[in-house]
Amino acid sequence: MTPKSEASTEALAAFIAAKAEIDEMLARLTALSDDHFDCSTDEIQWGNVGDLNHYAGLLRKIIDSAFSEGEFA
Repeated sequence: MTPKSEASTEALAAFIAAKAEIDEMLARLTALSDDHFDCSTDEIQWGNVGDLNHYAGLLRKIIDSAFSEGEFA
């Protein structure tokens, strides 16, 4: 195996590992969202809204980066 193909193999393995980590995080976040972020609709307060807006802001940065939008356009 040439050094270039060895490096490519290592890069592919690292890419797959990073993708698996992202997939796991997305699955956990989806499950939490499906459970209304562990909030009972009878007990929603402004702090919960603030938490969700914070999460949305962080995700927006990821989306903007991934799709070259917003500040990454």
